[in-house]
Amino acid sequence: MISSNHFLLHILFHLFTTATLADLPGTWQLLVANAGVSSMHTAVTRFNTVILLDRTNIGPTRKHLRPGHCRTDPNDPVLKHDCYAHSVLLEPDTGKLRPLMILTDTWCSSGQFLPDGTLLQTGGDGDGVKKIRKFTPCRASAFCDWEELGEVELAHGRWYSTNQILPDGSVIIVGGRAATSVEFFPARHGAGAVNFPFLVETEDTQMDNLYPYVHLLPNGHLFVFANNRAVLYDYTNNNVLKQYPQLAGGPRNYPSAGSSVMLALTGDYSSATIVICGGAEYGAFIDRNSDSPAHGSCGRIEAMISDPIWEMEDMPFGRIMGDMVMLPTGEVLIINGAQAGTQGFELASNPCLYPVLYRPDTPAGLRFMTLNPGSVPRMYHSTANLLPDGRVLIAGSNPHYFYKFNAEFPTELRIEAFSPEYLLPEKANIRPVIEELPGKISYAGGFDVVVTVELPVVGIVEVNLASAPFATHSFSQGQRLVKLAVSSAVPAGLGSYRIACTAPPDGRVAPPGYYMLFAVNIGVPSVAKWVQLI
Repeated sequence: MISSNHFLLHILFHLFTTATLADLPGTWQLLVANAGVSSMHTAVTRFNTVILLDRTNIGPTRKHLRPGHCRTDPNDPVLKHDCYAHSVLLEPDTGKLRPLMILTDTWCSSGQFLPDGTLLQTGGDGDGVKKIRKFTPCRASAFCDWEELGEVELAHGRWYSTNQILPDGSVIIVGGRAATSVEFFPARHGAGAVNFPFLVETEDTQMDNLYPYVHLLPNGHLFVFANNRAVLYDYTNNNVLKQYPQLAGGPRNYPSAGSSVMLALTGDYSSATIVICGGAEYGAFIDRNSDSPAHGSCGRIEAMISDPIWEMEDMPFGRIMGDMVMLPTGEVLIINGAQAGTQGFELASNPCLYPVLYRPDTPAGLRFMTLNPGSVPRMYHSTANLLPDGRVLIAGSNPHYFYKFNAEFPTELRIEAFSPEYLLPEKANIRPVIEELPGKISYAGGFDVVVTVELPVVGIVEVNLASAPFATHSFSQGQRLVKLAVSSAVPAGLGSYRIACTAPPDGRVAPPGYYMLFAVNIGVPSVAKWVQLI
């Protein structure tokens, strides 16, 4: 009888769990079964292609370069004559892959899109530590590849640094291992690297100041966070304007593996909210402790008020190496990572398969929603990027020094897409379709967007600009969502509506460049169209 009851309870638990999981929002899709490379760095181009980039000194990948285009490097410790691709270009809609050729080592490097849509890519390890590279994207039917600049290089070697585009379209490159300085691209006249003492002050015995979280605030200054501290940085005069309160909960940057996002800029753009979530226990990296429980706390701070304080809240799960992705709605998807350990090779366990939705406008204590879990562990060296169709592309995970497929958490070559609840088929009748918009918009200028919607529009249709960041190591460099000032949607016949919009006032709110423009109706976004802000 006891055995029968136990069996019945087991069946009931299984049914309850299955039903519960099926009811959680979000769906998963396998896009590519074998991308050939495990993407440590990922970026979406204005032609709707995706750059996947690993490191060069990893040995053989599962994708060959074009015939006759092997890389010869007598100093490479693994392959002196390397015919394997370490970067590929993906077409998400078709799954097609094309090998790209990268010459110098991009291990743990940084990047940012320039105003003309070119990806600037900087630093790395070994022969790549001072390198500057560019990728000028092209249509899928054309040919484009990496370019390594020979005439210029970084002033300081940059390994584990962060890039942020600035209001004038230049890029600041912040920090890196043994690089407690900043520099600019293009280099500023008469200046190479500029010392930034804050990065010295935030280094501890396991570093914890690498890949600093850098956010351009709409007042033109930088919010820079490293370890457990943040400053307001006037990069023009190399001056710290404000020391923010210390964030409780231990270190948050590499190797302690938290993540950060700046919430959507809106209204008169006079405020900016920063959220930082997760992280490892201090000492987990030094002790190589893969079982140390991850933190589940998040800190939220208003960065532009006179006396800011951290508002603390807890995620449903402790998480390290999570990626925070700004969705077109202004909500934040937290995805990937593990519940124990730290960043580093084979230093984490207990993958966190459950994504979480952070709803910033909900009262504290109710902001997190657990979503439908994936089945593929995404550990160290995973990425997550918003696609123009509103899905989130998930790539990478290689917690090993080389590619290793016979392991508890193998090198991951699969590419997936996660679809938030707003992409459910039953919401298709309220999903806007963008029919008309200009290809270029000017600062503070007015322009119209015409959309069609199956059901009548009730209320305001938002028009939001989303940047295309450079995602690596649990932080999306240059990530930004700007909600534009809009009029009510005016019927324009045949189910269409005209929305009068005002572009951002200046480059402090939205630096020049290409953005995904989304129309959002009752929380449901359109497929984005690319627009250049000039």
